[in-house]
Amino acid sequence: MSGVPRGDALALTAALVAVDSRNPSLAADGPGEAAVAERLAEVLRAWGLEVEWHDHGADRVSLVARTGRADGGRSLLLNGHLDTVGVEGMRHPPFTPTIHDGRLYGRGSADMKAGLAAMTAAAVRAHDAGATGEILLAFVADEEWESLGTRRLLAEGLRADAAIVTEPTRLAIAPAHKGFAWAELTVRGRAAHGSRPDVGVDAITGAAAVLATLDATARTTLAQRSHPLLGQASWHAGTISGGTGLSTYPDRCTVSLERRTLPGEDGTRFVDEVAAAIAAARATTPALDATVTAGLVQQPNDLAVDHPLVTTLAAACRDAGLPPQVDGLSCWTDAALFTAAGIPALCFGPGDIALAHAAEEWVPVDEIHQATEVLTRTILGWTAGR
Repeated sequence: MSGVPRGDALALTAALVAVDSRNPSLAADGPGEAAVAERLAEVLRAWGLEVEWHDHGADRVSLVARTGRADGGRSLLLNGHLDTVGVEGMRHPPFTPTIHDGRLYGRGSADMKAGLAAMTAAAVRAHDAGATGEILLAFVADEEWESLGTRRLLAEGLRADAAIVTEPTRLAIAPAHKGFAWAELTVRGRAAHGSRPDVGVDAITGAAAVLATLDATARTTLAQRSHPLLGQASWHAGTISGGTGLSTYPDRCTVSLERRTLPGEDGTRFVDEVAAAIAAARATTPALDATVTAGLVQQPNDLAVDHPLVTTLAAACRDAGLPPQVDGLSCWTDAALFTAAGIPALCFGPGDIALAHAAEEWVPVDEIHQATEVLTRTILGWTAGR
């Protein structure tokens, strides 16, 4: 017995929050997803779902569960991540799920174990109500770092007619979200005593010149780019390091940069934008010695607001007594990977993304129940072709 009543999304949320699944790429002592995957697999099997275990090594685990008929109507994949971020600075016990004032508190409650629970409970409820197509559930590793789980499952052939990622959207339908690109700017100077400007070359000042040029260009170019659901594109400097002492010219400065991209923009071009800023800064600082290195790139997601998945989900909201709201997400999600693989995807789930990674993380209990109801109706409508 799993100890979690069949189809009970609230009880399942609490059971998942109680298991530490911090991503070891973000928290040095993070245990990964193996333990929470074992707990979830126990519940899935008790609820009558077929479970596939995908071991990515070093306690990094994804699960795929299936129910319904593969030879029936349209298939629907529901996706969510098992990993969470760290717990430093949290103002309540991270792994003791507590309900207070209509909120369930705990690390991962909003991001995104309530979403996992809602989609799981919805799947079994839709199955019991006679869903005509196949329902697939993908519980993935490592979304908080490099999306190892979803990438691996897609590479291994996971497919469906459409996908819903149950990230926290406050029950808004989110067919679009931004992408991001990382890059590293390195500026080399020459170390010298602070009293010898004739010898020293200040790498930090050189980096500042590049950043000022990049910012000036971005203010004119990025201001012209917008998306009806997502607003404007942006960039910022995330971290900076350089110098060895107050009275020494710094011989090196490194700045990590992030660009948030809109649908229609290619994140791989960010490194070219930084290179152009270096070239422009060099025009006024000929001795500037700077290079840029490309980092991780995750592309945006964009699904038409009149796509059948959007309209089916909107109808399910109305039928559940929830006025449908279509909005964009500023954060990145695995939905972009599904859409890029030919599986149209959007986000919909309980909780507020603003509480993800926060010192206080909670999800409204009512939203867990509402999300479960809406997703149940969506599965039934989509698999039936409505």
